[in-house]
Amino acid sequence: MYFEIISEIQNLETLAVGGKIRDIMRLRKQYGPGRWRKLKGTAEVRLQSGRQRTAELHWYEAHGIGRKKMKIKRLLD
Repeated sequence: MYFEIISEIQNLETLAVGGKIRDIMRLRKQYGPGRWRKLKGTAEVRLQSGRQRTAELHWYEAHGIGRKKMKIKRLLD
């Protein structure tokens, strides 16, 4: 699903860190070593259809590497 984030991500919450992440080996192999964290938050997004919705987002992030594999987990309104 294609989407564009159009507001600041709010309500940040850490779901897992390091070895607690299921895909940690794939992340390290694909993007390199780092302190990987799985995070979630909410933001306004623009969907491919042009509609604007509030969504719960999940992604992986490491210092010096940035956000990777961002996805919409669910639409909130």
